[in-house]
Amino acid sequence: MNSYVTGNTIKILREQKNLTQRQLAEMISVSDKTISKWETGRGLPDITLIEPLSSALGVSVTELLSGECVSNRNRCANMLRSCFYVCPACGNVIHSTGEGNFTCCGISLPLLSAEEQDSEHIINAEITDGDYYITLNHPMTKTHYISFIAYVTINGIQLVKLYPEQNPEVRFNIRGRDGYILAYCNHHGLFRTDIRKLII
Repeated sequence: MNSYVTGNTIKILREQKNLTQRQLAEMISVSDKTISKWETGRGLPDITLIEPLSSALGVSVTELLSGECVSNRNRCANMLRSCFYVCPACGNVIHSTGEGNFTCCGISLPLLSAEEQDSEHIINAEITDGDYYITLNHPMTKTHYISFIAYVTINGIQLVKLYPEQNPEVRFNIRGRDGYILAYCNHHGLFRTDIRKLII
């Protein structure tokens, strides 16, 4: 990692947990003077204390080191609130049922923000043999392609990873008329459309 925990991060997280310096110190077996030194920038916690410190402050080690806390507001795991992350180096796709901190190939991955489909990323759908047949009229070259297409409903997700020189087409088992289709272009990002707009 390129960053290390800062005193300001420790102070903010401690105060959010309504802990005194003494209480935090007791939780990780150091003195309250040590906590004070960390928070005023006159010292840093030893690497062996990072995990106990993150546990005491109620955050992940990654959150502690980055200073960016993520709160998963989707605790009921409603799949319609799914989040997606894509590694720009290797193309790895990460799906989660709520926001999180994810890294791949040493890169901290940003949460993808889905836009409504546009004229260059039109998602087409028809019902064929009891399935949704999804297609896009999109280049599938080695440098510009659709990386994945997903069908998300309230209780499930179907995702198909695509590769250059494949056709941008997939089949999904029908799970009602609710939910949405996502398509990820490696140049332009994530696009979505509701299944009701596709199937009249």
